[in-house]
Amino acid sequence: MISCSSPAAKTPEQLTNQSFLDKAAAEPGSVKTASGLIYHEIEKGTGASPVATDTVLVHYRGTLIDGTEFDSSYKRGEPAELPLNRMIPCWIEGLQMMKVAGKARLVCPANLAYGDEGRPPVIPGGSTLIFEIALVGVSH
Repeated sequence: MISCSSPAAKTPEQLTNQSFLDKAAAEPGSVKTASGLIYHEIEKGTGASPVATDTVLVHYRGTLIDGTEFDSSYKRGEPAELPLNRMIPCWIEGLQMMKVAGKARLVCPANLAYGDEGRPPVIPGGSTLIFEIALVGVSH
């Protein structure tokens, strides 16, 4: 006997996230990648693009879809130096689309960020995240 199961109903949070993702993807200039990342170039860079094994120097601001800021290198007063391959999948993919001196907005569905677990208490599970990132430098 073959049973058909219908997909689980979406929670209100999932519906809100999906609506936000659909709207962000429809913005002029936004690109939705095969993974679901939504990339929007704010300022075109002129330098090199990083590869996953590079270390990047970035200024960034991270928010939830309701605008709540959960992290900001600007507030700390200095850019962050980070090994790209140790970052969330959204950053690994999105930063490789950027060039040094560029600025972009990455809209990261939960599966490309912190998933269903989130990073309590700051980032609830299942959260779509928005990052505005300025790529300051790249080192190999």
